[in-house]
Amino acid sequence: MRSLNEDSLLAYPPVFLVADGMGGHDAGDVASRLVVEEFSFLVGHDGATSDDVHACFERASARMRDILGDRTAGTTVAGVAVTATDNGEYWLVFNIGDSRVYRVSEGVLEQISVDHSVVQELVDSGDLALADARIHPERHVITRAVGTGGVPDPDYWLIPASAEDRLLVCSDGLTTELDDATLLHGLTAFADPQQSADWLVGAAVDAGGRDNVTVIVVDVAAAWGELSAEETITRGTATAARIPRKGPDGAPWDEELHGETVPREDRAAPTAPTPAARRAMPPVPPPPAEVS
Repeated sequence: MRSLNEDSLLAYPPVFLVADGMGGHDAGDVASRLVVEEFSFLVGHDGATSDDVHACFERASARMRDILGDRTAGTTVAGVAVTATDNGEYWLVFNIGDSRVYRVSEGVLEQISVDHSVVQELVDSGDLALADARIHPERHVITRAVGTGGVPDPDYWLIPASAEDRLLVCSDGLTTELDDATLLHGLTAFADPQQSADWLVGAAVDAGGRDNVTVIVVDVAAAWGELSAEETITRGTATAARIPRKGPDGAPWDEELHGETVPREDRAAPTAPTPAARRAMPPVPPPPAEVS
């Protein structure tokens, strides 16, 4: 893994995101941290709209220009936020760059976000097979980012929140090392989302770990409150009013005390288990046999 970690993350309702900075020491790490700081203003509310999310992008970009000046720096961002429509409760998925959001539903892995990258453009045009994208020499060249060079241009999707869904938000350090089958196995082998996240990070490191690996695994029921397996979240399970939540200690929400808004390199909790700890975890099931 790189000696400099330019990744940052935020993982507290109603928003879960990963930011993968670019620009080197005191630039890329600053860019990703500024994004997390701006999105942290959403923490403690019961939901976020696309306007709320877009305002965070714009404020982060403006702060990068103010703080970093003429230095070229930026960050990819991928994440999900709890949101509501007249038809019920949804995930608002957003991304810019090549960090990704996936969903596992009924045992099927689906990539929700679409990369902003040279390789993705080649795949979309039919000039590159999807199977070859992970090994293409320009796989790390992105076409959009939040940075000092211009106005951010993220994409957004709305997907319904189903009680059994599990979401994965990750930097490209994970998807460069692991294929979709391995992602699916890591996401479905463990009931605890933290164990899934730890296993995925460990598997990526064992596979080479050529870049920093940042992973958030979110269970819908945990993010929205306990739901039955048959229940799809309907309007009313979370109000749209912005009523501040309380921290784990019962005190009024305080971002400095309760938030998770620092770069991963400063977090006290380990992001991956040791090889011995991974061997003690339940084994990942073998890949299913291909059906011709």
